Amino acid sequence: MEHDVRPWGEYWVLEDAETHKVKRILVNPGQRLSLQYHHKRAEVWTIVQGVGTITIDEDIREYSAGQVAQIPLGAHHRIENKTNEPVVFIEVQHGTYFGEDDIVRVEDDYDRK
Repeated sequence: MEHDVRPWGEYWVLEDAETHKVKRILVNPGQRLSLQYHHKRAEVWTIVQGVGTITIDEDIREYSAGQVAQIPLGAHHRIENKTNEPVVFIEVQHGTYFGEDDIVRVEDDYDRK
């Protein structure tokens, strides 16, 4: 199983198919992913633990366990953990390409391009 540690937390790839990719993502307390978008995929995020603040374009709201965020192709999005507990969500990517090089970062706390 592919696993990667990032400055904000870590992720595990649960499934990598031609038509979709599934990840389990953990966001550490006080951290957030870059504000980003994709050219070739949309995503569905299901929170399974904790409370995450999710931005989708201009819409910013809190999601808790069992809630689902739909992220359309091209939408600027991020998740932030404003709590003292880890946030875990399942990300289902669907589209035509699922490589990490389809991440276009608009804003990043860790100065990644």
